[in-house]
Amino acid sequence: MKKIIITSIFIILIVLVSGTIIYQKALKPVKTAEEKAVQIAKEETDLTKAEDFYLYNGQETYYVVKGKNEKGTNIYVWIPEKEGRIIVRKQSDGVSEKEAVNKLLEEKNPEEIISVRLGIEKNRPLWEIYYRSEGDLINYYYVDFQTGDWLKKIENL
Repeated sequence: MKKIIITSIFIILIVLVSGTIIYQKALKPVKTAEEKAVQIAKEETDLTKAEDFYLYNGQETYYVVKGKNEKGTNIYVWIPEKEGRIIVRKQSDGVSEKEAVNKLLEEKNPEEIISVRLGIEKNRPLWEIYYRSEGDLINYYYVDFQTGDWLKKIENL
């Protein structure tokens, strides 16, 4: 009986350690992208403190860094994964995450909002809201960062 308990504990430990290693390896590309984005944002813009990071995969991949500039102003920095122009906006120059979600809630009744992230399409900063609707259907709702207007929606996937 003692052998079975020790063997069971050993197997559970191996599974836990293996799971942790696999999880960390899976997150490494995102962590590397975040480190690269923060470094570029600090070198190419007046970002001094990074507070959050978004990875946006739309027509092109963009890294978005939320933080503060030298004056302590809250800013967002959109950095293309490949080549392109870096875009910097004050957070106060656009709608907040909460305002973007409220825009969705005015039109739709989501069962669950899964994620809200900043992105960009055709040099236009936006909020992407990923949610599930009735019937467990996947939906995307896009809100213009500057105006708060609805841009597009992808529904019932």
